[in-house]
Amino acid sequence: MRLAIAGGTGMTGGHIAAIARERGHDGVILSRRTGVELLSGAGLAGTLDGVDALIDVTNVTTAKPDVSVMFFAGATKSLLAAERIAHVAHHLALTIVGAEAAPDGYYAGKLVQERLVAGSDVPWTILRATQFHEYAAMVYHRGHAGAHVAPSGRVQPIAVHEVAAHLVDLAEQGPAGRTTDLAGPQEESLADMVHRYAHAIGRRAPVPVVNTPGALGRALRSGALLPGPEALRGTQTFAEWLDALPDA
Repeated sequence: MRLAIAGGTGMTGGHIAAIARERGHDGVILSRRTGVELLSGAGLAGTLDGVDALIDVTNVTTAKPDVSVMFFAGATKSLLAAERIAHVAHHLALTIVGAEAAPDGYYAGKLVQERLVAGSDVPWTILRATQFHEYAAMVYHRGHAGAHVAPSGRVQPIAVHEVAAHLVDLAEQGPAGRTTDLAGPQEESLADMVHRYAHAIGRRAPVPVVNTPGALGRALRSGALLPGPEALRGTQTFAEWLDALPDA
């Protein structure tokens, strides 16, 4: 199978590319590093020729809804247009469990992405997954000059490698529409995750617990971003992920 991976040089995309190679698939990486600008579509022409399925794990780091919407709408439209020309038979998009509970920030773009994919004439699959274990590290390192904080919230983190493997599974199986959500094995406190991560990398300075403002904060605290009982479960726990850190 010939797979295209949009965002293939990022964290998730790198795992997907490695798994695809292990399974004998031919991979096409779409990113700025490979000369493709997804917002404008520059460099896309011809790259999808012969591609059987495209996995979109592109991402943007922002909490601003207008920036998120601009990025995900632009990238998705570019990909879908190129897929139509190349007759790609399957578009897979990775989004987030509970996105509709926090539509005023980053998740606004993910919801637009879902609507564009589901409304397209390109056969599709949408996988919603919970936050990765790396979310704790990302939250911690947002702090500047030692002013780190630990947001309160309920999450059920999953290993990025397990999400990547499941996406390749879905690519192999063919279009499935909105497929079953994927989550980590157990619920965790986000604040506790951040504290444990800081300890694991040798940081001992206090990290105060704070409430994230707005809809995202309410969704985190209420459990609206947790998976439902029907969701598939990964196996690696956050504690196991911490144990595997190089500096742990």
